[in-house]
Amino acid sequence: MGPAELLVLTFPRETVGVEAATALVRLRAAAGVRVIDSLVVLRDAGGEATYAELADLEHLRGVAGLDGDELPLIGPEDAQEAAELLEPGSTALIVLIEHLWAEEAAAALRAAGGRIASGVRIPPENIEEAVRAAEARVAAGE
Repeated sequence: MGPAELLVLTFPRETVGVEAATALVRLRAAAGVRVIDSLVVLRDAGGEATYAELADLEHLRGVAGLDGDELPLIGPEDAQEAAELLEPGSTALIVLIEHLWAEEAAAALRAAGGRIASGVRIPPENIEEAVRAAEARVAAGE
């Protein structure tokens, strides 16, 4: 198995839109990753949090490919933790993915007695900001 990662994606409305559900379906079809599980956490305007499978949301029932072969690994504790990140009237989509592109390297690492001890997810906007700062330093001759 390749390295796995748990992502919490947030949306500023009380549900996951069709666009996000469709993007997850496309991710399932991608060759580089495997969606192991996903769960939606909804925090209503009153602050109450609930969770559901994407396929159980009525407005998403017509989205082809939502009924995948996911394993039920994301549970109530994960949903509660994600709910703590949400403002009232917003939603989180928790996605557990396996990085298939790294499976061979991970197997070789384990065979050599190694293991992945840590990992950090860096948001794209942070990388873009760092690139702009580095380009500015280069342009300034530093």
